[in-house]
Amino acid sequence: MTVYNLGSINIDHVYRVPHLPAPGETLSALAYAQGLGGKGANQSVAAARAGARAVHIGAVGPNSDWVLGQLRNYGVDISGVSTLAEATGHAIINVDPGAENAIVIYPGANRALTPAMVQTALADAVAGDTLLIQNETSAQAEGAALAAAKGLRVVYSAAPFEIEAVKAALPHTSLLVMNEIEAEQTRAALGALPPLDCLITKGAQGAEWLSAGLEPLFMPAFRVVPVDTTGAGDTFIGTLAAALDLGLDRAAAMRRATAASALQVTRIGAAQAIPSAAEVEAFLQAQ
Repeated sequence: MTVYNLGSINIDHVYRVPHLPAPGETLSALAYAQGLGGKGANQSVAAARAGARAVHIGAVGPNSDWVLGQLRNYGVDISGVSTLAEATGHAIINVDPGAENAIVIYPGANRALTPAMVQTALADAVAGDTLLIQNETSAQAEGAALAAAKGLRVVYSAAPFEIEAVKAALPHTSLLVMNEIEAEQTRAALGALPPLDCLITKGAQGAEWLSAGLEPLFMPAFRVVPVDTTGAGDTFIGTLAAALDLGLDRAAAMRRATAASALQVTRIGAAQAIPSAAEVEAFLQAQ
């Protein structure tokens, strides 16, 4: 089977800072690094590293061959990525000594995707495949509808949170993934969580999967010492999608995703910090 991912591709500019800047404050960074990022790219890398066939659907701007090369090197199929006139999206990421971060994103080419591009990329998708989507691109609702009509599992990561985007994608969504704040925003807007599978990530506490008619499934986080939390949620979701695509049940998929994100936060960076399937397996065996 295949995990398709309609998702953002960003260039990450990562600054290690003594503390997160206050309004109006000018701050000298302690270190700087540039790398591949974006929720979509991170999730595609996580899915590929976890052993799934991962096909990315997205867009970059001119002079971005190195970005595509990195995705390819991580094992991601980039046949669904278009090169457009709009600049590649990028993110300014500040990380403090406690591993907390503050991020500013410029969407760029991510918001120039069209439904036709998504339709072309999904031409070979079959029932039982998976489509991941997040709220960092255009054509999300159209992509979700196309995928659902073909019988794909649609996993929607409702971040960055916008209730109108959530409402548009919900009719076609199989699994809605939110953090605790996004879940509360959804409850406030809709009166309750929607009547479909919902997975709520809780950071260092773990994650909970809610399904109608079943007992909630809670998976505690593994105890590690984090150095950078950038991309931890994306690692969890991409690994989870790969595990489900490979036939694991809810509990096994959540445990594997939790282990992958635990390993990822012990390393600096986003995509480059995502562990391989072998590393995750070794970590689980050591628990």
